[in-house]
Amino acid sequence: MPKVSSVIVPYASYLRVYEPLAAFPEPERSHWARYAGRSDRPSYQDELRRSLADLVPTPPVPVPVHESSDAFVVELDGVVCVCPWRTRLRGWQALGGLGGELPAPVLDAVLPPVVRRQAAADYEQWLTENPDARPWIRSATWHVPMPWFVLVTDEERCYERFPEAAAADGAAGEADAGEPAPAAGPSGSGAPVLRYRTPMVQARRRVARGLKALRKAMDEGALIDGLVDVGRWLEEFHPRSLVELDYGGLVHALPDGMLADDHSARDVAAGIEALRAGDGVGAGEAYARLVERWRAVRERQFSN
Repeated sequence: MPKVSSVIVPYASYLRVYEPLAAFPEPERSHWARYAGRSDRPSYQDELRRSLADLVPTPPVPVPVHESSDAFVVELDGVVCVCPWRTRLRGWQALGGLGGELPAPVLDAVLPPVVRRQAAADYEQWLTENPDARPWIRSATWHVPMPWFVLVTDEERCYERFPEAAAADGAAGEADAGEPAPAAGPSGSGAPVLRYRTPMVQARRRVARGLKALRKAMDEGALIDGLVDVGRWLEEFHPRSLVELDYGGLVHALPDGMLADDHSARDVAAGIEALRAGDGVGAGEAYARLVERWRAVRERQFSN
């Protein structure tokens, strides 16, 4: 693989689904089986760098011309599971949300209207041939969406401040519960890692329990809508898949102490449990902790 820049590209979090090879039809299954044996698999930072490089030419290339043949790979209880990048599909989907994130003059300067219109037309045509397409990866910039924390528990939290040192000390050997070696994970940068991993069956169960508690306490809300959306997405995958919530590039936006003390999944679980018990005060306190923590992160987006 060509050498890439060592510059770290922030600041996004990721929700990924790793499916067992058996979930893929041939010839894709054989491709991923061969791919999993490679020792030079790229990281999520490599994917971001490639995407940003496409914005440099004039006119820019907002969506790759060809779909990526790369993926993230983990081994769970002896079963190889892969998470295809599907960069082209995700690029199309991301273009649809840019209008709400950037002022019109900035958006037009970065991606001229004619380029966006052509990309939208290409996507519409592609969808007619691939109506059931869905990404294995969701991303969010400058935060972790609160519904994602419902899928995991604090016990599944994995924080590594020095993943490269851990690998050198032998942590790449026997990994607990199918955990891959730190150096083989999606980050690949030696930066701190904060992630959660859980079996698909557990993630779906937590969505159902969370929705039941939330709907009992309130008629509607952004958390309910977000949880319904992510729950429907999870239903698209093999039941023996692995779900991963990864702070990704956000680790570069958080001081070490704040990152080490971040237990947002625990706060979300506490808030939902308080609602289930009819404890409005407890739910409010948990929510306040989350809002304060993530407000501090999102405000960094506008710092110079």
